[in-house]
Amino acid sequence: MKLFYAKTSPFVRKVLVVAHELGMFERLELLPAAAHPINRDASIRAQNPLAQVPTLILDDGTVLADSRVICEYLDHLGQGGFFPAPGPARWAALAAQSTGDGLLDAALLCVYETRVRQENERSPAWVAGQREKIVDALARIEAAAPGFGERVDIATITYGCALGYLDLRLPDLGWRERAPAAADWYARFGERPSMQATRPE
Repeated sequence: MKLFYAKTSPFVRKVLVVAHELGMFERLELLPAAAHPINRDASIRAQNPLAQVPTLILDDGTVLADSRVICEYLDHLGQGGFFPAPGPARWAALAAQSTGDGLLDAALLCVYETRVRQENERSPAWVAGQREKIVDALARIEAAAPGFGERVDIATITYGCALGYLDLRLPDLGWRERAPAAADWYARFGERPSMQATRPE
């Protein structure tokens, strides 16, 4: 299998963490890609019309895009159980994944606003709105964190990657002060070999 990836993408990191946890990382051929919201990478675009990472090409040529789809495919292939069977536990895990992904979407929009847009095109109100979403999502994670324990599933993997991305791109947010229970949990979860192996440089 071939995976278009970027080292600092938190959505790619989700996929790589799942692959490491399942013992499937060696089955992935990593294809470096320059995903960009404006200057789209032609090599990804040829496989995925959205030209986004992660994009996975299966051995039979089937193309899977979006971290949620790819993570669930790998979990199915590796019989990992990171996605619960249909029922209340599954809906809770998927809802948590959506919260973590939404936090990441807002964080990426903040990054794009300052790194991609020209200074005269930037909107402080837009950035403030995205940061408010991040803070609200953090509050949801903080409320749930005492119940995480040693659990490893798509919810905790997504949350771990989301908090790691805040460290990388929005350190001024001071998320640990806002979410001390989540910070305590992340200090332990972040030591997992899968998280250490995928730390963005």
